[in-house]
Amino acid sequence: MADVINLRQARKEKARRARDGEAAANRTRFGRTKAEKVADKDADERSRRALESKRLEPEKP
Repeated sequence: MADVINLRQARKEKARRARDGEAAANRTRFGRTKAEKVADKDADERSRRALESKRLEPEKP
């Protein structure tokens, strides 16, 4: 015989899981510290400058 479940509780549990999943996604997207963001920005800038310095022809306007 199947277990009896309370549909109200099941609906609330499903909504809770959806909120938890959204919170986890937000933590990965926005959960970086300012120092991490600055470090990544500096690394990108350094790599961009290194690539530009190796350019054979200057960029034409």
